[in-house]
Amino acid sequence: MDRNAFFSDTNEHYVTEWMQGTCCTLRVRFRAALADKLRVSLLLQEREEAVSLSPVRGGSRFREYACTFVTESPVSWLFLIEDGESGEKLYYDRRGASAVARTELCFQHIPGFRTPDWAKGAVMYQIFVDRFRDGDLTNVVETDEYLYIGLPVQHIENWDEKPSAFDVGYFYGGDLAGVREKFAYLKDLGVEVIYFNPLFVSPSNHKYDTQDYDHIDPHLTIIAEDGGELLAPDAGDNLNATRYQKRSADRKNLEASDRFFAEFVAEAHRFGFRILLDGVFNHCGSFHKWLDREKIYAREGGYAPGAYLTPDSPYRKYFVFADNRPEAWPDNQSYDGWWNNDTLPKLNYEASPELAEHILEIGEKWLKPPYQVDGWRLDVAADLGHSPDYNHRFWQRFRSRVKAVREDALILAEHYGSPASWLNGREWDSVMNYDGFMEPVSWFLTGMEKHSDSRDTGLRGNGAHFWDKMSLAMAKLPEPSLHTAMNQLSNHDHSRFLTRTNGRVGRLAELGSAAAEEGVQLSVMRQAALMLFTWPGAPTMYYGDEVGVCGFTDPDSRRSYPWGHENLELLEYHRYLSKLHRNSAALRRGSLIPLLMEQDLVCYGRVYGREQALIFVYTGAEEKLLRLPYWKLADSIPQGVRRVMLTYENGYNVGHVRYVLEDGMILVYVTQNSAGIYLGTAPS
Repeated sequence: MDRNAFFSDTNEHYVTEWMQGTCCTLRVRFRAALADKLRVSLLLQEREEAVSLSPVRGGSRFREYACTFVTESPVSWLFLIEDGESGEKLYYDRRGASAVARTELCFQHIPGFRTPDWAKGAVMYQIFVDRFRDGDLTNVVETDEYLYIGLPVQHIENWDEKPSAFDVGYFYGGDLAGVREKFAYLKDLGVEVIYFNPLFVSPSNHKYDTQDYDHIDPHLTIIAEDGGELLAPDAGDNLNATRYQKRSADRKNLEASDRFFAEFVAEAHRFGFRILLDGVFNHCGSFHKWLDREKIYAREGGYAPGAYLTPDSPYRKYFVFADNRPEAWPDNQSYDGWWNNDTLPKLNYEASPELAEHILEIGEKWLKPPYQVDGWRLDVAADLGHSPDYNHRFWQRFRSRVKAVREDALILAEHYGSPASWLNGREWDSVMNYDGFMEPVSWFLTGMEKHSDSRDTGLRGNGAHFWDKMSLAMAKLPEPSLHTAMNQLSNHDHSRFLTRTNGRVGRLAELGSAAAEEGVQLSVMRQAALMLFTWPGAPTMYYGDEVGVCGFTDPDSRRSYPWGHENLELLEYHRYLSKLHRNSAALRRGSLIPLLMEQDLVCYGRVYGREQALIFVYTGAEEKLLRLPYWKLADSIPQGVRRVMLTYENGYNVGHVRYVLEDGMILVYVTQNSAGIYLGTAPS
């Protein structure tokens, strides 16, 4: 048996679904060498049943086998392949051929599970708004406007200043007007979806401590009616933070801010962008009007009293208080904080149906007119309630309500570890793909953990380990989730990928910001970007990665975008990759075929219809000639294949070079830290 010819996955060519009500007819295909005489069976795990596949089509090199069966529930399977002459048996799973059945690597299908077509392979761009661009000087958080975690907030006058260890209360002034000014820049970069870190009213620059889910923060939009005073230098609380009170709680300002946002989204849509909001529903902030620890809303007036102030608050059950004696109020500090952070009160869904309903209404509100955003990214989504059982039930309700408003709304969750139990067609659409992209790519290319907290040189260049981790993670993602998964190299919670290329273990507080820029390798960054735009999923750039921004893990990864001193060569490289990705059906939606996974080499293909792409990434230092098996990608080999991208130690080349295959192989001369993309189209 030629196990190198084996292939199947759950992409539309190999798994076809016909739905009639709740009944699903499924056709599954498997590919093998034409010359082999095989018996192929589908081992359905849930039914403990084997279904025989019949040969259905033979070409010049491969033969396909297929079977059809009916199911009303999710199914998973392995292939059993038996040699008709020798009797040898092999299993085939998401990792490839094996002598043993690896049930953790099963293929899977969920009848009727759909994710938005627009999100499959979409080029996304994440913006941490305070650090992207300042477009309106009148809405900045001012120095001494209020206290946050006991210290006065500060406005940073120098846009290019590096973040400090206590960065959370320092504001650079980035806003949505600044983003709007750069719509043309984002369009030229090929961005199709903008994912914003939280935009709701919040006292921190990261805004993961929501103060009001019902309104967009005026500091990011427009302050229609200003007033009030800044705090005195010796202030010990926020009782006299009247300017912040006016800006963040005055209804005229909130209504004007929301109108600005509606107009902003409409203009983004005219540019062709989709918009994702960040929903932080596991916890809120201690400033939140439901708790009102800072008494912002009590002093503003016209709001129901917060649960921190009185046991009679309508929001008392929204939180867990350890001390429920009447005399514990006012100023009941015994509320439960997420991970014991008193600035992040944990929301108590199980005790309050009203809270759950309010959050469900928030999920609907921002998708409806006049805002019409296109989906949600859900922060620490698996931690929402106090039990997995409740969380599953809540997210089922959330999906039902959101999809009723917008059937094509995207629901992406932040999640570490296997997301399999949540990606069941009834809850999330997909996840931020840490396990199935960020982490394995980081280890393979840099030998570094995604926070820069540890290093393992044995994993750098270890192609076998890379494929083991990738294939296991992909086995947990149903096909609709795989192609909408948010693939990233960096984001607001982890070190910048370019910094990881220097192999420095540590963080800002111990090493200083300059160390994050020392010894970085642009050639490795280019390799990583090439993988980002050629791996299944939605390639997502974290603002500034495309122009060489460095930084250790947060807060250092939240540096301001370096307008005026970007690495323009790296920017142009990202533009080329983005265009290649968007114009290639194979790179955007194709099957992933592993070709070679060796020491210092990862080589894979993407196939969609007649179009093929071959990608190699070489981490070695020795120059050598590689023979890459293009023949695995297509039954009919193209007469010529074009190399459309080559990156190497000292630069990159986008000139198209035509290659003639030798017995289905591409001969490629590789040099240190190189990578390339080759495209071909099979004869009709």
